[in-house]
Amino acid sequence: MNDAQLLRYSRHILLDEWGVEAQQRVAASHALVIGAGGLGSPALLYLSAAGVGRITVVDHDEVDLTNLQRQIAHTTARIGSPKVASAAQAMQALNPEPDVRAVAQRADEALLQRLVPEAGVVLDCTDRFATRHLVNRACVQAGRPLVFAAAVRWDAQLSVFDPRAEDSPCYACIFPPDDAVEDVPCATMGVFAPLTGIVGSLQAAEALKLLAADPRLAPGLRGRLLMIEARNMRFTEFRLARRAACPVCGGEARCQSGASRAR
Repeated sequence: MNDAQLLRYSRHILLDEWGVEAQQRVAASHALVIGAGGLGSPALLYLSAAGVGRITVVDHDEVDLTNLQRQIAHTTARIGSPKVASAAQAMQALNPEPDVRAVAQRADEALLQRLVPEAGVVLDCTDRFATRHLVNRACVQAGRPLVFAAAVRWDAQLSVFDPRAEDSPCYACIFPPDDAVEDVPCATMGVFAPLTGIVGSLQAAEALKLLAADPRLAPGLRGRLLMIEARNMRFTEFRLARRAACPVCGGEARCQSGASRAR
């Protein structure tokens, strides 16, 4: 690390559980962020500010006036621009060091199968149930930790699913893919703007701890689901367990995933 980097990241380096070694691991790491909206905006800004070496952001949408109440990576001047380009501009203005790759494309199965294995951690900042399952499946197959979050109205959820740990559940263990779930978009139900900032920042915190790879920072939110009710600012936590019958990570599915990675 050069003198400018030591100064820029000095407040992290001063942490006993961080130091120069963890900062170097973060600088050599790659984070994949799916979604550049309400959750993705603060997550991307904090990952960039913290010096993650390579950040790939995926989103097919464009900046809209209705986004600006909560999507803090975007500005009025960039309305109509691709969200990934707008987010990349904000990240590079904050810290020019990370290598930012903007992918203006919907996160479909083919794209995820290509991008997830390249990343050290994946952040699910999407708002669609089907996409969350695609991201989760790709992470299980590639053996990559997934930092999941969702927020609507006054309520949010956050957890870490890490297929590298035998006891860690995946997203499908908790929210089975065959459940009849109706997506609740912010466009129709609304969302409290600071809630997305709180949760997106927490996603960045969990992702950075995973990338820093210091055992003193583990297990974080792995095996726990954090529920936030922002109207009365209540935080509730539930313990999670891997489901043996999970079609994605349980039993035979987990064995097949491991065999696929081994080939």
